[in-house]
Amino acid sequence: MTLTTRTRLIAAAVLGSASLLAGAFFFQALGYAPCKMCIWQRYPHAVAVLIGAIALFVPLPALLALGALAALTTAAIGGYHVGVEQGWWQGPTSCSSGAVGGVDADALFDQIMAAPLIRCDEIAWQVAGLSMAGWNMVLSLVLAGFWIAALRAR
Repeated sequence: MTLTTRTRLIAAAVLGSASLLAGAFFFQALGYAPCKMCIWQRYPHAVAVLIGAIALFVPLPALLALGALAALTTAAIGGYHVGVEQGWWQGPTSCSSGAVGGVDADALFDQIMAAPLIRCDEIAWQVAGLSMAGWNMVLSLVLAGFWIAALRAR
């Protein structure tokens, strides 16, 4: 059985999104806690993997367009996150972690002081001048290219 160009492109896009997700979880396991926008960038990759798994067996062009949209969505979120990291614009005011439950004032203060602050506007890791959000943006644009090429392939 020979794989068509379309099938190979879909598989590359799926493997790319799955690899980016795996990388995010790997960095998280290493102690790089994700901020809120980091988490937002994961959802479209998961959707792209699901769409791609279906598209490998159901040849609907609309699925390929949706895969490209998912990749472009995570690239856009990554681009927005890069802008926040660089101080080009303000990020969400809720971009920090730490749950607060029904506790008294002293316990609440202790909980706040002990909670790690995970900010969207600080770069936790970068290579070649790009943060994780920047790399997600660039690589997701490449993945969108795979989806679009698959859509155009015969």
